[in-house]
Amino acid sequence: MHIGFSGLDWAVFGAYFVVLSFASFLLSRKKIESSREYFVGSNALPTFAVAISVLATSQSAATFLGAPEYSYKLDLTLIGFYFSALLAVYLVAKILIPRFYAINALTVYELLEVRYGASAKKQAGVMFLIGRLFASGARLYIAALAVSMIIFYDISFFHVSLSVIMLIFGALVFTYFGGVKSVVFSDIIQAVTYIGAGLAVVFYLYSSLDMSYAKIVHALAQKDKLQFIDYDLSFTSDGKFNLFGLLSGWLLLNIAAFGLDQDLTQRVLSCKDKDEASRSLYLSTLVSIPVVMLFLIIGLLLFLFYQEHQVTQSFAGESITIFMYYILNEMPSGLKGLVTVGAIAAALSSTNSVLGAMSSVAIEDLYKPYKLQKQATTSEMHFVKAARVGVFVFAVMLSLMALLSFVVHQASDMPLISFALGVMAFAYSGLLGVFISAIFTKRGSATSVPFALVAGFLTVLLMQSYTLGFDIGFAWQIVCGTFVSFFVMQV
Repeated sequence: MHIGFSGLDWAVFGAYFVVLSFASFLLSRKKIESSREYFVGSNALPTFAVAISVLATSQSAATFLGAPEYSYKLDLTLIGFYFSALLAVYLVAKILIPRFYAINALTVYELLEVRYGASAKKQAGVMFLIGRLFASGARLYIAALAVSMIIFYDISFFHVSLSVIMLIFGALVFTYFGGVKSVVFSDIIQAVTYIGAGLAVVFYLYSSLDMSYAKIVHALAQKDKLQFIDYDLSFTSDGKFNLFGLLSGWLLLNIAAFGLDQDLTQRVLSCKDKDEASRSLYLSTLVSIPVVMLFLIIGLLLFLFYQEHQVTQSFAGESITIFMYYILNEMPSGLKGLVTVGAIAAALSSTNSVLGAMSSVAIEDLYKPYKLQKQATTSEMHFVKAARVGVFVFAVMLSLMALLSFVVHQASDMPLISFALGVMAFAYSGLLGVFISAIFTKRGSATSVPFALVAGFLTVLLMQSYTLGFDIGFAWQIVCGTFVSFFVMQV
């Protein structure tokens, strides 16, 4: 076992960043002439590229490390979440995508402007920005924590800060110059990288076990590790994905993620028309199933690898996943470098997209209407420059949020990280209630929108174990939050 990075690992690491730098140079050479081109590629991006970009964004570093943890401790029922996503994508493609393209939208919140007025668009945009700042900042912190553990073999503030800077710079170089087009094509590189890393780990683990395929399947079946469907109707937050939850709360979560969250939907809006946009969503979701299965298989193989050993999943007092434990303690030189760039690729693909998404909402929904009201003849190049400034500002803000997460997490027992990772889902409840009202009813107004957004957020917040002590599954929380938000819109 080699502690920390070897020369071979650094060589793999360096080669990855050389490829990224070269790709960034090529993708940023074309001059951007309008904010529409910067944010949605003038609606000219190919379906397959958009699909892979959506896939790469949805597979964050949390998935890279978290999916193996799930199957190691439980089974394969996580895969149900992605079949639930297929149903959600069908609903988004039938109900939301045609409406977005009918109004030639740059952001999803423009739909609320058509229904309730400009203030509703701004309020939904602000809710998105707040939620994304907390959620993506905390995800950046967790990815940086993982990178610091592997490369520097510690989690000091200095090394975590270096890891944050490394990740945010890697995301920034793609997004700043080339906009969504650079993000989409760079995501293809990231997807190939982390899928390749996953395949390499499966092959190495399989070889290490010295068991036939039949023996592996038999051993896993004896331990009930091959279960795909959970029929339990429990209300508790046991972390599992039961069938009822997949058809209710998790379904709502997926509808919000694919149809109401500018982070993913920005890529969908960059397609030529609603039909290609819908196909890109279907394709990305279908491809995500075998990708997630790949990382679930890693967890199953780790279960067999460690089943005769006592494993303490911690590092410097920090709880870590079983995959991270394996990377730190068992992985050979070369493969450790490849897996590290795989984790970085997963983190970059979710970070570069959120920079563009946050800038698009800030500029198109908030700044542009204000500027045009004061100066109607403002040129498009002004808004392109403003878009790039927005990308840079949000890169700084996400970095600061990541470092704040580090300080608070290390200094107290406050579950900030768990809260921050779920903040976007808290925002989803309010957005779901408002959009359902806007599309399916004639009720609601610009006045009720902010109250509904806050009501959905607070309902989910109050159902957390660290507020009023509830122990209720997250799927149920989303259902309750959406219902309360919808009810407020009807009053």
